[in-house]
Amino acid sequence: MTAPPFQIDPLLAPTTHGFFGRQGGVSDGLYKSLNIGFGSNDKTENIIINREKVSSCLNAKSLVTGYQTHSNKVAEVLTPDDKPEADALFTKEKGIALGVLSADCVPVLICGSIGGDKVDIVATAHAGWKGATAGIIENLVITLKTEQVQPDSLKAVIGPAISQTAYQVGLDVYEKVIAADPLAKELFLPEAKAGKFLFNLPAFVQSRINATGIRHISHLDNCTYLNPDKYFSYRRATHQEESDYGRHVSAIALT
Repeated sequence: MTAPPFQIDPLLAPTTHGFFGRQGGVSDGLYKSLNIGFGSNDKTENIIINREKVSSCLNAKSLVTGYQTHSNKVAEVLTPDDKPEADALFTKEKGIALGVLSADCVPVLICGSIGGDKVDIVATAHAGWKGATAGIIENLVITLKTEQVQPDSLKAVIGPAISQTAYQVGLDVYEKVIAADPLAKELFLPEAKAGKFLFNLPAFVQSRINATGIRHISHLDNCTYLNPDKYFSYRRATHQEESDYGRHVSAIALT
């Protein structure tokens, strides 16, 4: 089985992880080629093969992803067969790759230590503006701390997401984000058209990570919208009036 390409971030090393794009899978058409999302209309058998490819790259028994609804729900994954309905996952079990699906929203991978210097807990978060304002990052970190994670050991990496240049939002989003965090006002650039702004969603998510006390943070800074050969993008698919879109995955595992 040919391995798909993926990126790693030195901050998380040597913890097993990967930020995958859309290359190296078996899907075709709109989903070409490493589509991981069961929520798409891609052939189920292709998605299963693609997920197996990701698991193999990470030396994991399986890839577990949550049913993501832009919520602030956090779930622990205990077995390779778990199917949690949550936008943030964590596990202390070896051999399970936790994945966060995205196609513009911000994927976050986190690792930490409960005892000693060895990484023994990993987590993921799916953060669009709704989840970020609802507290998905804060809820995840609070949960990790209840699991006795050493706060200074936590490391977080922000993966590929839509950039400010490509992310135009309306006054409704602006007002809801500012209501959640008044300091986020500086992350909006007014557009010429009244009531429209360019929003720096990755920077907002990073500000939420900072607010939890995590000090070890990295950002890959790859735009999903502006790189059609590398990444799926919900907003790009919408602008091009395509009928559907794929999802790529960012994943981390204890092995």
